[in-house]
Amino acid sequence: MTRKQKKALYRILIAGALLLIAALLPVEGLWRLPLFLIPYVIVGWDVLRKAALNIAHGQVFDENFLMCVATIGALVLGEYAEAVGVMLFYQVGELFQSIAVGRSRRSIAQLMDIRPDSANVLRDGELTEVSPEEVAVGELIAVRPGEKIPLDGVVTEGSSSLDTAALTGESVPRHVETGDEVISGCVNKTGLLTVRVTKPYGESTVAKILDLVENAASRKAKAENFITRFARYYTPAVVIGAALLAVIPPLFLGNWAEWVHRALIFLVISCPCALVISIPLSFFGGIGGASARGILVKGGNYLELLSKTSVAVFDKTGTLTEGVFALTALEPAEGVTEVELLEAAALAEGHSNHPIAQSLRQAYDGVIDLTRVADVTEIPGRGVSAKADGRTILAGNEKLMAGSGIALPESERTDAGTVVHVAAEGQYLGRAVIADRVKATAAEAVSALRQRGIRTVMLTGDSQAVGEAVANQLGLDETHTRLLPADKVEHVERLLRERDPGGVLAYVGDGVNDAPVLSRADLGIAMGAMGSDAAIEAADVVLMDDDPAKLITAMDISRKCMRIVRENIVFALGVKGLFLLLGALGAANLWEAVFADVGVAVIAILNASRMLRTK
Repeated sequence: MTRKQKKALYRILIAGALLLIAALLPVEGLWRLPLFLIPYVIVGWDVLRKAALNIAHGQVFDENFLMCVATIGALVLGEYAEAVGVMLFYQVGELFQSIAVGRSRRSIAQLMDIRPDSANVLRDGELTEVSPEEVAVGELIAVRPGEKIPLDGVVTEGSSSLDTAALTGESVPRHVETGDEVISGCVNKTGLLTVRVTKPYGESTVAKILDLVENAASRKAKAENFITRFARYYTPAVVIGAALLAVIPPLFLGNWAEWVHRALIFLVISCPCALVISIPLSFFGGIGGASARGILVKGGNYLELLSKTSVAVFDKTGTLTEGVFALTALEPAEGVTEVELLEAAALAEGHSNHPIAQSLRQAYDGVIDLTRVADVTEIPGRGVSAKADGRTILAGNEKLMAGSGIALPESERTDAGTVVHVAAEGQYLGRAVIADRVKATAAEAVSALRQRGIRTVMLTGDSQAVGEAVANQLGLDETHTRLLPADKVEHVERLLRERDPGGVLAYVGDGVNDAPVLSRADLGIAMGAMGSDAAIEAADVVLMDDDPAKLITAMDISRKCMRIVRENIVFALGVKGLFLLLGALGAANLWEAVFADVGVAVIAILNASRMLRTK
């Protein structure tokens, strides 16, 4: 509990004890009023003060005004115990609200711990501790074990394990070494790292995350906007209704005290705080819980859209696949071993910087002795020719083989990817297939989406063979290949026209060319760890660890949030409607009115607090 909350609790306990004493003392007449006024002022002074200040500023119709009118009216009518009790239980409800909101804010504050306090920058041969905002791009910073990485950059010296849990929600450390990119907000666990800064602090990962979370509350969902508008018209309406209830019936039926009493009960019951407090708290808790799982939702409106997703459209490379070329298949010719085939390919590609060449070298377990290689010739659009151990080795596509008069045997295999044929001294050695591997959780994510009745579509610029192979492996409903960025937008426009009324089209991507379609979709979802800045800026939701399965987690959080919001709306309006009718008919007293107001608010707030347990 905070100091303010403890102070409120002490006031409630003292006022409760004084109320009990006043009720038990055998005092009659006007002497009873001071006994009850003391606990009333102790527990209700801040409510009276807020109401007076709001009235002075022209903000009359709020819950403070309703509580003051109802309780002061009860005192005038001689219902002293009820007046103090109403204010006492109202403050109990406010304390519950404060504790619940505090828990939600602490879950956000845990994320804010990723903000680095300082950076150790290397200047004039010495380490100088400065604010991260003062470090320029290109400067070298040292990150000791246990420190947060203050800025995005590339490791120039050292190796270590990084704790990325605060950013991605993953507990498994990530190993980095010289040449690897690192992002701000991670915690260096083991070794000393020297990092060359690649982005200023304002454009760093940690600064963008903090900005997204801090500003998320400003983007309200439809349910939140509805409650805001509802309260604006509802409160004056019930005040007018209470005034009419106090004046019109006694003109015809008499008994003014009874009808004024009913009007006061009507006011207490009508307080809309259950909705005004619990609905925003549900969205706030949902955003905080998602952040703790490495999912950044830029506002309550996007959390609401997630729950309505009916079409999920994916980019391929970097989204459903790892975006890294790797050897996926080897098919040696008769009489040739896989080791011989791979060694020949690795030697031929030993001097090339092409991604395909790099993947072949990485797949070869042995050490490549480049002194064995000479006369390397790259043939654009075809492959490479090189001499290794006195033999001429060719590695490339079908055109290279055909141009060298090497016949290719027929193959029954249909592996999708880039095929590298290898030959030595005119003899065909076999082929290697290089492809972008599908992410481990991609199939799980697609399957879960389809089980939820969500249509799955892939839009990619890759070839038809590669695109269809990935689509078949994942079980996608629809795929389109060889697309330019403008083509992707056209397909999304078509899917928007075809989607169910009220449904939402979500697009998931990671590249610069995805930014236009991310903006055009109803809901843009970007891969944050490897995704481009343009994609992250254009997106409404960011998955910080590039895990497609996190999309399902985000949808589960959003659906739970909207379910709680609907429960609170139905419960609060239903109970209040019933008690308003009972109050107008004289069948509800002030104590029952307290339950209809404070009790409903507390129950709704506790229900909303379930969103804080999404971790």
